[in-house]
Amino acid sequence: MSDRDSEHPEHEPVIEPQSAEDIREERVLLDRALGGWRGIIDSGLPTVVFVIAYLTTGNNVMLSVWIAVGAGGLVAAWRLIRREPLQQIFAGLIGVGISAFVASRTGTGEGYFIPGLLQNAGYLAAFLISILVGWPLVGVIVGFLTGRGVRWRSDRELRRVYAAASWIWVGLFGLRILVQFPLYLAGWVGALGFAKVVMGVPLFIAAGYFTYLVLRPTFEARRAGGPSSEPEPD
Repeated sequence: MSDRDSEHPEHEPVIEPQSAEDIREERVLLDRALGGWRGIIDSGLPTVVFVIAYLTTGNNVMLSVWIAVGAGGLVAAWRLIRREPLQQIFAGLIGVGISAFVASRTGTGEGYFIPGLLQNAGYLAAFLISILVGWPLVGVIVGFLTGRGVRWRSDRELRRVYAAASWIWVGLFGLRILVQFPLYLAGWVGALGFAKVVMGVPLFIAAGYFTYLVLRPTFEARRAGGPSSEPEPD
């Protein structure tokens, strides 16, 4: 038996499917939680259609709402025919439905954007609080999606990188509110719609990419055999 063979047991340990070798944590948010780039785009499509319809129909709120709902329904039907996941488009339909209800109650175009502003405020508060209490949401979400739970909290380096990644999302939601809320108060629906579209999918993708850049060095080092205080899955 060679020295190399003597260093290893006869039966090599089996690596579970959820081990760090098989799960790329820096991509799991995009691939599993959001359904990839197409999932992000599909979920935001109804809002894009509403903005275009509103600006081209002479500020007709209800007509624009129905056009947006119809566009979302077509995408959902197309995905259903192709037997593709409907999670993201359903989320978009629910969102446009709530926005449509608020717009119908207020009778104004800017009312359509109230739920989005409240949602951004909620996400901002959630990410900020999670960092302050030592449970950064990026770590919680990645741990849940990879099946590794909250063992990362015993690893000082992972807590640091997850907190840094969570600050990116605090900045994203904070910037949206900072730009869009004054436009809402001013009643500038066209500018508000443009800001929502520009700061929607494009800014989301940018935040996801920067999150990837923050997480990548740590996980690449660990996959290469770097030190880690986080135990492997049993």
